[in-house]
Amino acid sequence: MATRAALPLFFFFLVVLSSLPAARPDLQSDRAALLAFREAVGRLAVSWNDSISPCAWQGVVCEAGRVVILRLPGAGLIGEIPAGVLGNLTGLRTLSLRFNALSGPLPADLSSLKELRNLYLHDNRLSGEILPSVFSLENLIRLNLGGNRFSGEIPADFNDLKRLRTLYLDRNQLSGQIPDLNLTLDQFNVSYNQLNGSIPRRLRSMPENAFLGLQLCGLPSNPCPDEVVPSSAPIGLTPVDNGGGASVRRGKKKLSGGAIAGIAIGSVVGLLALVLLLCVVCRKKGGNKTRSLEAAGAKPSEVEVPMRDKGLGEEGGGAAGGAYPAGGGAAAALAGAAATRPKGDTASGGQSKKLVFCGTSPRVFDLEDLLRASAEVLGKGTFGTAYKAVLEMGTVVAVKRLRDVNLPEEEFREKIEAVGAMTHPNLVPLWAYYFSKDEKLLVYDYMPMGSLSSLLHGSRGSGRSPLHWETRVSIALAAARGIEYIHSTGPSSSHGNIKSSNILLDKPQNARVSDHGLSHLAGPASLPNRLAGYRAPEVTDARKVSQKADVYSFGVLLLELLTGKAPAQALLNEEGVDLPRWVQSVVREEWTSEVFDSELLRYQNVEEEMMQLLQLAVDCTVQYPDKRPSMAEVVARIEDIHRSSVDKGESGLQPEALADGGGGAAAAAP
Repeated sequence: MATRAALPLFFFFLVVLSSLPAARPDLQSDRAALLAFREAVGRLAVSWNDSISPCAWQGVVCEAGRVVILRLPGAGLIGEIPAGVLGNLTGLRTLSLRFNALSGPLPADLSSLKELRNLYLHDNRLSGEILPSVFSLENLIRLNLGGNRFSGEIPADFNDLKRLRTLYLDRNQLSGQIPDLNLTLDQFNVSYNQLNGSIPRRLRSMPENAFLGLQLCGLPSNPCPDEVVPSSAPIGLTPVDNGGGASVRRGKKKLSGGAIAGIAIGSVVGLLALVLLLCVVCRKKGGNKTRSLEAAGAKPSEVEVPMRDKGLGEEGGGAAGGAYPAGGGAAAALAGAAATRPKGDTASGGQSKKLVFCGTSPRVFDLEDLLRASAEVLGKGTFGTAYKAVLEMGTVVAVKRLRDVNLPEEEFREKIEAVGAMTHPNLVPLWAYYFSKDEKLLVYDYMPMGSLSSLLHGSRGSGRSPLHWETRVSIALAAARGIEYIHSTGPSSSHGNIKSSNILLDKPQNARVSDHGLSHLAGPASLPNRLAGYRAPEVTDARKVSQKADVYSFGVLLLELLTGKAPAQALLNEEGVDLPRWVQSVVREEWTSEVFDSELLRYQNVEEEMMQLLQLAVDCTVQYPDKRPSMAEVVARIEDIHRSSVDKGESGLQPEALADGGGGAAAAAP
């Protein structure tokens, strides 16, 4: 009986317990997940104080008692992302682990992050196929998996991500065809994979730089064979009637005598009118020759030319992506200089303005020759757009069309002629300039091998020729000599805008510095708040950059050469990687091999020289300007490193010799 009485009581408690809400994730569970993540991949790099709230930890942002943002870009994370850890951060909206050395496949428990909007995992060493866990993130808006080692085909399951607006899959090992993505994408890039076939029609509105390094058809420059529209049949061709009907009989009907006479008379009259028209045109041709040639500068066939160098001071989506100027055309832009010249645009002597040549520059062409030249866009930088111009005589020059320069003519001439007077083997020579109220053009010697930025970051896919150690040191030495010369022209002389896109190459191991002196010409509107990670911390006005600030920028350039990583740029509204800070944190933890570009780990006999150049870069990027070396000292130290490297040669292909010197960590992927 007692047992029967206890049964209703038991069921009562069972009902009560079942009605209680289940334990929900809270900040303590998020804390445990973060600590487990750090223990797995960031024990040496991430310093989180266990005695304080995780909401105060580096890279962690909380809302309503949950972790909603985890950002650890360039934090030195290494190893596989552990399974069953990140999936516990169910309140996460942004996850950024870019520019680290994370490897292995994507964890399956990512599918638990139902609130995730932004996922940035680019520039790691993640591999395997893109797992279905990604396609469960129904709220995902931005996804960047570029610069990894993902393989297999691009899944059509991306169509399940209805809110997706940004998709970057560039610089991987993906194969097969691009699926038909029924998405409203604002940003898309699959460059430098192993894709083939045709580009789906919905994606053909994307810029061509979204498909670099691929053998795909479907672009305006490479239409698919089966989509070429055949020419129309001649007008008036009589249709065939296989049944021998009336249509054939109508096609064979003879013309009347009156119709034939009318045709003959009309032909004679038309011929006379044509001869008269040709006479009038020939008579006018001589008087209008100059004007017609000037208008011929913008040939339609020369307008649509893609950019060859992405990364010229503009915002980009990873190393192959970038902000490219849309349409327009270089030839039309240069011809626009002629169109915007007022008819009364004359010099003080009353004559029409011309190109003003600097020093001993060859005077083999004039402004009209320049405006008639065929041209292509080289890049859009801080101070204007650069074009490659091929003159009719075969001379090739680079033309920079300045923007936001509002100086009086006398002041402009004074400053630009000081630039033209600088002659050094490691400076890009300024040939000539043109000044008017609406147009300012600078004509430079053309550098055929492009910029250091494109050489380092332009293509990291399979088949890329590695940038050798000796080549990197030679480029660093040449650039340092050019900057040292600028500093030697006066105590206040500086470059003001040192970055890898302003280091141009005329041959594989010789660099020339460009854009020197232009920071003194531009107005504040054209100068960005920060020059993409190169600017010294003490600089508040980009028009007033000291020589020590130039040294800081050059130090960042050295770090870029050593690490293979691009300095910080605002990408998709994320904060950028502070390259000097990241390198210093890695060195402080004594796992220095993690710093170097994986392409440099091939050379086992130059470890000492690599460390010396790294130390020089760290010395150049110290916070206090007085503690930085002068450019003369920088040149001397690089010369010693270069001499030692050449003496040793580049023999040996054993990366382990260097990797073991820093705590056994493998090299990070660039």
